[in-house]
Amino acid sequence: MNGSMLSWFGIVRLGLIQTGLGAIVVLTTSTLNRVMVIELAMPAILPGALVAIHYVLQVFRPAWGHGSDLGARRTPWIVGGMAVLATGGLMASIATAWMTTQPLFGIALAVVAFCLIGAGVGAAGTSLLVLLAKRTDDNRRAAAATIVWVMMIAGFIVTTVVAGHWLDPFSPMRLIIVSGSVSVAAMVLTIIGVWGVEGGSVARAQLVSRSSTRQPSFRDAFMEVWHEPKSRRFAIFVFVSMLAYSAQDLILEPFAGAVFAFTPGETTKLSGVQHAGTLIGMALVPLIGAVYPRSRVNLQLWTVGGCLASAIALLCLAAAAIVGPSWPLRETVFMLGVTNGAYAVAAIGSMMVLISAGDEKREGVRMGLWGASQAFAFGIGGFLGTLASDIARYVLTSAALSYFAVFASEAGLFVIAAVMAVWVHRAPTKDATQQQVFNLPIATVTEGARS
Repeated sequence: MNGSMLSWFGIVRLGLIQTGLGAIVVLTTSTLNRVMVIELAMPAILPGALVAIHYVLQVFRPAWGHGSDLGARRTPWIVGGMAVLATGGLMASIATAWMTTQPLFGIALAVVAFCLIGAGVGAAGTSLLVLLAKRTDDNRRAAAATIVWVMMIAGFIVTTVVAGHWLDPFSPMRLIIVSGSVSVAAMVLTIIGVWGVEGGSVARAQLVSRSSTRQPSFRDAFMEVWHEPKSRRFAIFVFVSMLAYSAQDLILEPFAGAVFAFTPGETTKLSGVQHAGTLIGMALVPLIGAVYPRSRVNLQLWTVGGCLASAIALLCLAAAAIVGPSWPLRETVFMLGVTNGAYAVAAIGSMMVLISAGDEKREGVRMGLWGASQAFAFGIGGFLGTLASDIARYVLTSAALSYFAVFASEAGLFVIAAVMAVWVHRAPTKDATQQQVFNLPIATVTEGARS
């Protein structure tokens, strides 16, 4: 492809990397969580702390992005990051198996493993998004964002189904074999996905160009990006919106059990309803752009609209807490998934556009900053949601009122995020053409089908 824009097939190939990344992450953060708590009877705080470590490590995303900027190539960071992630995933399963006989040594190894997982996700994920943004035409970026994220979710689904089948009946050796197989598969998908995408001659020319000038330190590069109004404002927007997005993750199922008397099986199905809605919401953004190619639909509108619609869905959940079992809970949760999906794709599409709203030599640092904001928000979102629920229940002495207060507060965060999306758009820029960054038309499949 040597410097040319990606075809739809090329975008799908890069999406394979997200599939592999998602497969390892879901196995280590979900399946191992269950094994530690259920099969090994470990306290739930242990896997919670390990997952938190993986998020904490991703605050270094800007530094890893800076490394890829200096080298003018993203491929080594993608492949190397996936190798670190795959190693961490295998080590995590070995550590979990070790806990059955030597708990302390197993936990110590698990800490190291989840550090590697966080580093691998951060290094590979940051450079992957930079490469995707730089090699995707403007009119394809929203569609590209949808494709790679849907493929990541597909990795979640396939891995949980296949791993669930092969782990039954459970044994530590089965766990290690399944984890190792997933890690190998992820590396194969990564090699297939990245092969030939980044042209060697172009990259060498960029490297020669950059080597001829003094390269700034990471601190200088980071401060340069931080002082870009759009980059800074977008980082704050990502944090607030993702905080609202993630805060309900750990309380939705307990809410359904406490207020609607759902069984564990029913609450699990409820999560499936939400995920299905999320996939549909993600698909809506490029689909509507394909159906109405001449419309005035733009990324800013979808971002603001997605945030406001998510706020309405959360307010409906708050109302459900008051009304009780007569409220159509499944329909409300499905609506929340749809609105969250539309918001997420629009925000990711905006991220891919904004990466060029500044010095082209700082794309990795810029993407790393936003990725770190997202990871930090996800890392504390679930904790803050559960903490707020406990505090509200203590103060209000009613489970229904406590959930009402928490869902309403999350809706308020989404409203603030919607205002921030406009705030990002109005940030001053050096280049007047960048003032329309959010006004680029949504990618259309019909117009972009030319490969």
